[in-house]
This record gives sequence, structure tokens and C-alpha cells, in this order.
Amino acid sequence: MIADAYAHGQAKLKSKNYIIAPSVLNANFLRLEADIKATERGGADWIHLDIMDGNFVPNISFGPGIVAQIRKCTKLPLDCHLMIEQPELHIEAFAKAGVQYITVHAEATKHLDRLLNRIKELGCKAGVSINPATPLEAIAEVLDLADLVLIMSVNPGFGGQSLIPYCLDKINYLRSIKPNLQIEIDGGVNLKTMPLAKKAGANIFVIGSAIFSAKDIEKETKKFL
Repeated sequence: MIADAYAHGQAKLKSKNYIIAPSVLNANFLRLEADIKATERGGADWIHLDIMDGNFVPNISFGPGIVAQIRKCTKLPLDCHLMIEQPELHIEAFAKAGVQYITVHAEATKHLDRLLNRIKELGCKAGVSINPATPLEAIAEVLDLADLVLIMSVNPGFGGQSLIPYCLDKINYLRSIKPNLQIEIDGGVNLKTMPLAKKAGANIFVIGSAIFSAKDIEKETKKFL
């Protein structure tokens, strides 16, 4: 299933120029499989997994055990965003759980180059993320190594926040210097802000409460296509 999910993701990237990645952090965990399948029917491309440790961010979400269960209920690529301290201690467990993308925060590790290379050695695509107040200079040396860059457009830790406008400037500049880079935006993305983020240069959109707070998740997902 892991290989199938990766092939599915590659086909999606070739068929259109942007990716919709619903974040299950905002799903109803009592009906998690049903919510995921609703986004699938609605045309979602990836499933985004926000992993929080209560240390790097002031909240706790879930770990590789839940991720392994999510892997069983969808063929979509799993986009794993580690908002945790010392991610190098945990990437192998998430790779084994069946994710295709592992994104780590530049602020959370002392050896970013080594970590991104290790993610690739585990057979996953390597992403790097920065918080709103972190300058792009913090990841300048690894832009050629990363498969994607995730720009946080809210302060991480909670769903349902409003997009911080200056984060769009980062995306705009990043796109200007790296025209072919996969640029992901996470935080405050909804039907009003997604066009702004797309214009700035993002091509992967993490959408949480804007999808999962709707009564009809499938119908709401389709609105973002």
C-alpha cells in the first residue's frame, strides 16, 4: 500500500499544479476513517498528519500507532508534519507506519542536514518547516536537499487560527528563488485565503477546520478543487 500511495501522489502532482491535504487534526476521531474517506471522495490528494508532542508546541495529538491505523484506511499519500522536539528520535517509527512525506522543523533539531538525509534513507520524501517568526535564512542551506518546504502561516499547536499575512511574503520570495520547489502552507487556509496563498506561490494546501467543521465533509472538500 505504501508504494501505491506514493504512485497515487505522483500521478496527482502530474495531473494538476496544486495539492489539497486535509489535516485530520481537526477530524472527529470517533469517526476518523469515515471522515478521511469523505475527503477522499471529495477529491483530496494527500492526508496531512499534524504530530504534536506538548513540548515543541503546547498541544499533544497522536503518534505512529494511530498513523499506522490511518495507513490501513486510505491509499492517499500520508504527509507527516512533525511538530516535536528531537524529531530524529522518531522519524524511523513514522516511516515504518507507512507515511510518504516526513517534514521536520528547522527550529527543533540541531543537525538539519543530517536529519533530512536520514529521512530520505528511510525511503520517504523529506520536508522542512519554519514557524512564522523564523526567517527563510534558517533553511537556506538545505533548500536543494528538501523535497518540500512547509511555511507555517499560524503559530503551530492549535487548529482554527487565522492566517498571518506576512507569511505569504515568505512564500512569494521562496517561489521567486526556487521556481520548481514544492511549497506547502499550513495554517488558516480556507476558501478566502487559499487564492491568496496560491497567488503567492504555494502549491500544497493544508486545510483543517475549514473542511472538517462542515456538516458535509465530502462536499466541502470539493469546494477547494
